[in-house]
Amino acid sequence: MIDILLADDQALVRTGFRMILDNADDMQVVGEAGDGAQAAEMALELQPDIVLMDVRMPEVDGVEATRRICTGTSRVRVLILTTFDLDEYVYAALHAGASGFLLKDTLAPDLLSAIRVVARGDAVVAPSVTRRLLERYVGIGVAQAIPAASLDVLTEREREVLSLIARGLSNTEIAECLFLSEGTVKTHVSRVLAKLGLRDRVQAVVFAYESGLVRTGAT
Repeated sequence: MIDILLADDQALVRTGFRMILDNADDMQVVGEAGDGAQAAEMALELQPDIVLMDVRMPEVDGVEATRRICTGTSRVRVLILTTFDLDEYVYAALHAGASGFLLKDTLAPDLLSAIRVVARGDAVVAPSVTRRLLERYVGIGVAQAIPAASLDVLTEREREVLSLIARGLSNTEIAECLFLSEGTVKTHVSRVLAKLGLRDRVQAVVFAYESGLVRTGAT
C-alpha cells in the first residue's frame, strides 16, 4: 500500500482527494493536514510514502513545509498541488526538494498514476515542463546560483548525460543521442544523482540550470 498524507487548507479539497484515493486498491490516506506546519509535523511522525502538498496555505506555506520534510527525512516524497502551472511557488518547492507538481484540475486517473510513479522513486514532472519553469525563473534571477565547481565531481560523460536530462530527453532518447545502451544511460543517471546528492530527475534539471551547465534559451 502507498501511504498518503493530504495537506490543504480547504477541507472540501481534502475530501475530494480522499474520495479518489480511497477508491484505489493500492493507496490509503493516513492523515490530513490543514496547514504547512501541521503537514511537516505529521509527515515526519507518520512517514508516509507521499505528501500531496498544496502550495498556498496560511502561516507556513507548502514551500516551507516541503523544505522541512525533505530536510528531516529522505523517505517521504512531496507532490506539489497548484492551481497554476507557472506559479512562482512551484519553482521554490522543486528547489526545496519536491519530486514534482500537479495541477489541481488533474484528472483522477492521472493523479493516481502520478502517485504511483513518485512512490517508485521517480519524478512526475516532465523535464520539458520543468525546463519551461526554469526558463522563466532562472532568467529573472529567482534561482539561487550553485558554484560551477560542483560539476567537478562528474565525468565528462556524466556531464553530457546531465545536460541532456535538463534539455528534456528521456533515457531512451539520451541513449540514441550518445550511442549508448539504455541500461548504460540508467547507470550514468544514477551516478549523477548520487554524486550530486539529488533526489530525482527534477532536481537534476534544476541543478543543471543553476550550475550554468545549461543556460536559458539554449536548444
